[in-house]
Amino acid sequence: MSAAACVDAFVRLVDQALANPANGALTDQELAEVMTAAVRLYAARCEARGSFPAPLIATRVTATEVATAASEMVRVVDLNMFDLSMWHGRPRAR
Repeated sequence: MSAAACVDAFVRLVDQALANPANGALTDQELAEVMTAAVRLYAARCEARGSFPAPLIATRVTATEVATAASEMVRVVDLNMFDLSMWHGRPRAR
């Protein structure tokens, strides 16, 4: 199966899970595995390319959804706001 077909299948699975977010088609562990893999790939690609492509499709998420996910990601890896502000303020190639 091609990467595009896998992505399409996953997006369809997520759309189904959103109909019942508390007990959707993915377990918490499966969702954590997917998000972990996506974050690792995104960070590695940014490092390898020296650029920062949009990690999300802005029209498909809300600010609340992003804040919820980002806040929990920061907590999981035990970052604090000072650490995060240092990363956010670092110079970036455009």
